[in-house]
Amino acid sequence: MADLTIVSPLRIEALAVGGAVPRIGMGRAKATASGAKLAASPSSQSIALVGVAGGLDPDLRLGQLVVATEVRTVDGSIVRTLPGAEWIAHDLRHMGLDVRTGPIVSTPRIVRGTERAELATTDAVAVDMESAWLVDQLPDRPVAVVRAISDTAEGGMVLGGMRALATLMRVRPSLERWSAAVGRHEVVLAAPRSFCAGVERAIEIVERAIERFGSPVYVRRQIVHNSHVVADLEGKGAIFVEELDEVPEGAVVVLAAHGVSPKVREEAARRGDLSVIDATCPLVTKVHHEARRFASQDYRIVLIGHAGHEEIAGTLGEAPMALVERPEDVAALDIDPGAEVAYLTQTTLATDETAEIVAALRDRFPDLHGPNSNDICYATQNRQDAVRGMVDLCDLLLVVGSANSSNTARLVEVARREGRRTELIEDETQLRLSWFDGVDAVGITAGASAPEFLVQRVIDSLSDLGPVAVTEHRTTEESAHFSLPQAVR
Repeated sequence: MADLTIVSPLRIEALAVGGAVPRIGMGRAKATASGAKLAASPSSQSIALVGVAGGLDPDLRLGQLVVATEVRTVDGSIVRTLPGAEWIAHDLRHMGLDVRTGPIVSTPRIVRGTERAELATTDAVAVDMESAWLVDQLPDRPVAVVRAISDTAEGGMVLGGMRALATLMRVRPSLERWSAAVGRHEVVLAAPRSFCAGVERAIEIVERAIERFGSPVYVRRQIVHNSHVVADLEGKGAIFVEELDEVPEGAVVVLAAHGVSPKVREEAARRGDLSVIDATCPLVTKVHHEARRFASQDYRIVLIGHAGHEEIAGTLGEAPMALVERPEDVAALDIDPGAEVAYLTQTTLATDETAEIVAALRDRFPDLHGPNSNDICYATQNRQDAVRGMVDLCDLLLVVGSANSSNTARLVEVARREGRRTELIEDETQLRLSWFDGVDAVGITAGASAPEFLVQRVIDSLSDLGPVAVTEHRTTEESAHFSLPQAVR
């Protein structure tokens, strides 16, 4: 990771930034000369130019920060993109600062009036007198440009200058985190990852229903636990509701992949006017069948899972049963030691965690019965095994998926139990610079409900910190496919 040098045009700006901040002087000539001098410094250094600037965008406020995504000259002779801008801006916002990103244009002299108004018609958001010429001398260095707005077309130089300098006093920590994070990264992708067959089936059911019956098609609860998937389907014509009483008369309604209780199906049947399409994952349906089978044989049923999860709510509705979440819950079960006891599990649990609970159940009920095959779905198992197989290859593991996704949360738990630093992110916008200090190898996986394109967006974002070398660590191949309901075939 790079050592950081922060430079400022004027002494007053350098004092505001704090610490060792060389002054490069004001204007084109001095910026060019200072850039050439910095270019001769060790190649391990990253450079950040920090100072004040004039606002071009009328929405900019005095004291607001601009992180340059690009620097350019008025005549276009110098144009360079600065890929780390969004990382820095995100970090500054996390510190509570008001930040914009966009192009900054450098001019050889102070511009006012008509000339400034003309610049404001471009997509540049701010104007300064140094950035483009300094950056032009540093083609092979990580470079950042951060400017605080000291004036706008309406004026405000005195008050604006004070506000801008006060803002500059807070930027150094973010720039230090950026510098510590920039550099080459090895990216190791866990495989399998992302969508499983059940998720693909559920999404296809909604898409085909919209194509066949027209929009809107109503979906009870999130079809799968991922906000990006839900937003995409909403854009295509799906409307997500919590309960069936929100669905208008005569509509098409899809039941989500996590399954529902018989009570919900009975409610839909009583309505009589709804066209119901069941998108329940076949592996969840298997658990429901097992619940009914054990109940018909008079077993006392124990369900292992997480209270409040939609899959658990559906399974609990199939038969009387007790829910346990932790091994210590087993001792509190109100079940006679001589009773015939059977257990079922939520399909998206961590296998090692579940094994501990089953062992506790078997200690208390030696004749414990289980399902004919493992309830934990093949995709959940495969993604956990993939994480276990690659955690030693990375310094940091990123798990892509929504916080309300059970199988995604279990991936985080599995990795942390393996001793690996792990972060759960919805998408690339939740990445933090502070995670990458001293990190050379980054592992990435995605929950079974997270689209693969989110993984690629994370990789693209990492490439804004420097070169990225991507490899895939595969533990197994998946070939499962589930047929669609008759209504959408």
